[in-house]
Amino acid sequence: MTDSGCWEAAARLAEPAPKPVVLVAAAALIDPDGRVLLAQRPEGKAMAGLWEFPGGKVHEGETPEAALVRELKEELGIDTRQSCLAPVAFASHGYESFHLLMPLFACRVWQGDPQPLEGQTLAWVRPARLADYPMPPADIPLVALLRDLL
Repeated sequence: MTDSGCWEAAARLAEPAPKPVVLVAAAALIDPDGRVLLAQRPEGKAMAGLWEFPGGKVHEGETPEAALVRELKEELGIDTRQSCLAPVAFASHGYESFHLLMPLFACRVWQGDPQPLEGQTLAWVRPARLADYPMPPADIPLVALLRDLL
């Protein structure tokens, strides 16, 4: 390959100071009607008011799948199994003080009805309408992917 454009562009940029990498797992919960569950970040949290896919931080020694099963129980009161999570994509985004790495899993099977247990607002959204909801920068690239997959 002879095109060295990416190498030349990188050479012109100063190397940024390293940032900690934060691993977060997220789920696209898909109901029988093909809608995706979004959660609005509540007041008092970073990026309050923005909509996101449910999930949360992966603890040390925890797999993303195990973290997601735990987070869905804590945030929404639903039970699922790791075998019900299908990896579909990941986001990699540099925020000001950290770099977020977020695998996104599709989940169509769970027990219970999702409830907003952490003060968030929930919305079931058709894939074609996901872009109508303001989201954190890391989530935005996942919207087009989900719209095309579902």
